Amino acid sequence: MNYKIRELKQNEIKLLDTFLYEAIFIPEGVQAPSKDIIKHPDLQIYVSDFGKKDDLCYVAEVEGKVVGAVWTRIINDYGHVDDKTPSLSISLLKEYRNMGIGTELIKQILLTLKEKEYKQVSLSVQKINYAVRMYKKLGFEVVQENKEDYIMICKL
Repeated sequence: MNYKIRELKQNEIKLLDTFLYEAIFIPEGVQAPSKDIIKHPDLQIYVSDFGKKDDLCYVAEVEGKVVGAVWTRIINDYGHVDDKTPSLSISLLKEYRNMGIGTELIKQILLTLKEKEYKQVSLSVQKINYAVRMYKKLGFEVVQENKEDYIMICKL
């Protein structure tokens, strides 16, 4: 699969709504929530007013179509560890998953975060999400857990 990874353009910020919805992990056999769920304040913090100083986003593009996004921002979300650590979000359209695109998106944003002298990046992920393996391969470690979720950190 030919794809390119590039920075999100200012006029594409609205695409983050699509990728925020796609980032919601839906276990096998569970009904997907309504797309309106992303309007909830707990989820809006991931995309509302995106483009501020600490916000960073890369997208994967296939034949001119954006098929995935990875973004970070410093917010008090599920994966929050402190006010200096950006929280990472990533998702791909279903038909582009398990092709290595997500791995390359994360590698790119980790490189940029390191260049910008961040010390670490965090994320929250459900324990049953298959992406846990990918995060571990990329250097994320579990630093906290509850019954259903991990908070993971990657030291830069």
